[in-house]
This record gives sequence, structure tokens and C-alpha cells, in this order.
Amino acid sequence: MRPWGMRTVARTAAGLALAGAAGLVYARWEAQAFTLRRAEVPVLPAGQPAMRILHLSDLHLVPGQRTKQAWVRSLREVRPDAVVVTGDFLSHPDAVPHVLDTLEPLFDLPGAFVLGSNDYYAPKPLNPARYLRGPSQLEPNRPMLPWGDLVDGLVAGGWLDLGNRRGTLKIDGREVDVRGVDDPHIRRDRYNDVAGAFAADADLALGVTHAPYLRVLDAMAVDGADLVLAGHTHGGQLCVPGVGALVTNCDLPRSKAKGLSTHGDAALHVSAGLGTSPYAPVRFACRPEATLLTLTARG
Repeated sequence: MRPWGMRTVARTAAGLALAGAAGLVYARWEAQAFTLRRAEVPVLPAGQPAMRILHLSDLHLVPGQRTKQAWVRSLREVRPDAVVVTGDFLSHPDAVPHVLDTLEPLFDLPGAFVLGSNDYYAPKPLNPARYLRGPSQLEPNRPMLPWGDLVDGLVAGGWLDLGNRRGTLKIDGREVDVRGVDDPHIRRDRYNDVAGAFAADADLALGVTHAPYLRVLDAMAVDGADLVLAGHTHGGQLCVPGVGALVTNCDLPRSKAKGLSTHGDAALHVSAGLGTSPYAPVRFACRPEATLLTLTARG
């Protein structure tokens, strides 16, 4: 190769390395750029006033994440009427008291939750190429996390455990028929335990799941859910500007990886979540988020 050609190759390689380093620095910064998103969802009966639900997901909390904890605690100031958390609270065996302390300002509100796979099993390093090839699989020999202590603490805070359960939430004087499943990503979901038509006289029919697998979304929509809330996808976590998510880590289409869409006759909201695995503490074009959903009357 001629000297000028070698210099061109060297400059190109150096430029790519610099761009990669800059992108990594930005992606680590973005993972801490917590954002409150807002969306309006017309799902309430005609004539009803608005209802505000704070949707949290995928905190993936580890001890020492004080900035994230403080930001979540501050969400009490947006004055939601209720809180729903769609799983993956934990990413460390010692995180339970930190999660409960973080959510404590919200415990005076009606609330409900489901768990995700990372509440049951400690994280392990993964090959990113495997993640891009399709939904991740549960690695063998992952240590269990103290998920029972987490559930006990959340229930003691007054929130409803929706892991393959259904119940009723009273929100702002209105009745919400709510049901959920344990995490479909690791096949803990048993929708048959909660199946059947939602209550016809309820003010809202609400479905909750961690991972938005189509088998669960289909069943909830057929049974008459007005709104389904989910997390798990991290919104793709590493997105391409103008393209969006490359993967959803489930069978949900990439176009629905985050935000508000529809599934059958139900509204669907998928949260991009607030955290990451401790082994991949980066986000790109997909800021960590919570969402204040303002439910309004149907037109």
C-alpha cells in the first residue's frame, strides 16, 4: 500500500475509534438522564374526569444509585392518583431495602405491581450479540434474589400484588378491575388463573405484565382490557436515531418497543424503564423514563 493510502486508513481508524469512545461516553451519560414522559389515553367512560397513573418499570436498582433513587422519590410531586410498576425492581441481592426506601413516598397512593425475571435472578454478563439474535434466555446457575422480601415490603406498603392475580383498585373514588401475570419472559405467567371478562361495571379494565409477550396481550385484549401496561423492553436500550429499537427482547414488534400504541381494542403502554443491567450501564437514543399517563374519557 502506498504511504498516502496507509495514512488514510490510519486516519479513518483513528476517527472511528474516537467516535466510538465519544458514543460510549454519551451512552453512559444518557443512562442517568432520567426523563418524565406524559401521555394522554382516552379509555375512561364518557363524562368522567381524568385519572393520572404513574407507570414505573425496570428500576434495576443496586445499592449506591442515589441519583436514581432521589429522582424516583421526587415523582410524588407530580401528584399521580395511582402507581403501577411493571417489574424488574432489583439488580442486586442487597437492593430490597433501597427499593422500598425509594418508593416509600408513593405508598400513600393506590398501587399495583408485578415482578420481572431480574427480581428473581441476579444479573450475569451477557454477550451482546446473543441479545441481538432474539429474546434472551435464562442463564443456568444464576443466584436467586430475595424476591419474597420485595413482595412483602410492597404489599406492606399497601400495593396490590398482581403476579397471576386479579383484584380491585379504588382510585380517586373509582373502581378499577385489574389483573396481572407473573413474568412471561421466564414462563411464569398463568393467565388462565385470571382469565375471563373484565367487570362490565368497572370504571377501568387494566391489565399488567412485565414482558409484553403477544400471548398475554392477546388474552387481555380479548377479555376486554381498556389499557395494558408493560415494561421489560428497555425501549430497545440501544436505538438508532430515525430507526428506533433494534430488538424488544420478546415477540413484540419493534415499532411498539416503547410508548403508547394499541393492541386489539386495548390501549398498550410499554415503558422504556429507568435502569439497565449493571453489566451494560448504557443507553443510546432511549433515555430512562417514567410516564405519567393521564386517562381521559373516550370521545
